[in-house]
Formats: sequence, C-alpha cells, structure tokens
Amino acid sequence: MLPWIQLDSAPIPGEAGELRLKQRGSEFSIMLGSNELMNSRLSGSEEALATLSYDKLKGRPRPSILIGGLGMGFTLRAALAVVPKDAAVVVAELVPAVVSWARGPMAEVFKGCLDDPRVGIHQGDVAELIRSSRAKFDAILLDVDNGPDGLARQSNDGLYDFGGLKAARDALRPGGVLAVWSSGPDAGFTRRVRDSGFAVEAVNSRANGKRGGARHVIWLAQKK
Repeated sequence: MLPWIQLDSAPIPGEAGELRLKQRGSEFSIMLGSNELMNSRLSGSEEALATLSYDKLKGRPRPSILIGGLGMGFTLRAALAVVPKDAAVVVAELVPAVVSWARGPMAEVFKGCLDDPRVGIHQGDVAELIRSSRAKFDAILLDVDNGPDGLARQSNDGLYDFGGLKAARDALRPGGVLAVWSSGPDAGFTRRVRDSGFAVEAVNSRANGKRGGARHVIWLAQKK
C-alpha cells in the first residue's frame, strides 16, 4: 500500500491547532491532529447535505445558499448540480490554505467548481457572517465540524447553542433551511433546534451514498 505523504499544513485562525493535507496516490485527506475531517473517497453524506436541503426549496426564485466550510467541495458541487442558473452560492471558509489546496493539489477533486459564476468565496468565520445577516439566505449548510460541537475550532460551539441557532434563524428567509452535518446522532441537539423555532428532522446518510459506509446524520431544520 502506498504511504501517506503530507503536502501542506495550515494553522486554524484563532486556535492552537492546524490542518494537514495528505495524499496517497489519487486519494486526499485533511486531518486535524489524529482526526480525519474529510477524505476524497467519501462524499455521499456531504452531497446529501446539499441535495436534501434543496429538496425543501425547489421552485424558489433566485435562491441564496450559504455553505459553511469548503472542505473538498463535495457539498458545493452537489449544490451546483441542483440549484438553478440564477442561484447564488456563498462558501465561507476560515482557513485560506483550504481554498489554495482546492485550486492547487486538489484541483482534480474540485473539477473547476470554484470558477462557476454562481459561486462566491467568503474568507472568514461563517458564524460571523451568519450573525451579520438578516433574512438573506434560503439555506445555510454547515459542515465545519464532525457534529454539533466545536471539534475543528472551539469557538464553533457558538454555532450550535441557542444563540447560534437564533442567529441562523434570523439569517434565513421565511421557510428557509438550516442543515447541519454530523458524524453521529445527538438527541440533545435535535431538541435544541426544535426549541429554537425550527421544524426539524434528523436524517441518516451513508458516507459512500448508495454504496454504504459509515452512518452519518444530517439535521434538516426549516424556519417556521
């Protein structure tokens, strides 16, 4: 088996940790310490984050979608495949190197999706962008941690508490959708989302899509 080769590393702004980009043959991995945050072979649930959310928005004119976390672009590419030509898709990415990796060593994985005219990159904290927005987005898709807690960045905890959920609700248009990706279930988070004024469902999704793989969870929370 081919060994993993570290291609680059990048500090997480405001935190002590760093992200590491590794490659083995045509496979890529982004690591935080001993935790693998994403892998280029596993895209099913990240794609479902976009498609399941848009299923609740079909027919809306000029939909505006915010994606928190660029990752390996799977959610972005899935969103671009289903949203109309007049949509606007903003990707908020905190770590500048992740965007550089997308245009550099992982260009084949991204397949030019960052050059789509519907796409805009916001270099900064998605939480701050949400807090500064009012009734701006039809959907907010969050895949910045391994679940509703701040794994990649402790300050991300504020995305998932009552204050963060209220900010997301305020940033959504009527009937808009907040979708959160997780590596596993969290009944407490489901209750917290419901108590924050959303109609919520937790949907199981497989890491490899129809081919199976680990079971992940996607919360689909629609603003009442």
